[in-house]
Amino acid sequence: MKLLINDTFAANLGALRNKSGLTQQALTSKMQLLGSTLSRSSYAKIECGLSNIKITDLAALKEVYNISYDDFFQDITVMETDES
Repeated sequence: MKLLINDTFAANLGALRNKSGLTQQALTSKMQLLGSTLSRSSYAKIECGLSNIKITDLAALKEVYNISYDDFFQDITVMETDES
């Protein structure tokens, strides 16, 4: 199952990685030790908002960063529209 990406989520991924001091390659290497098959180039697309992330990869990121899932969704709001 995949989680659909939005711009804020993608920006949060980049901010978390930068805060951790990891390169994309170092991050995906740590994720692979946890069983993820995500490559650096695939992760780059997710971080740029061009691709969706698997929930299992999000779980691996949570473990690498040792954070709450809430941190991934910081500043994401629900926007309602009137479609009538």
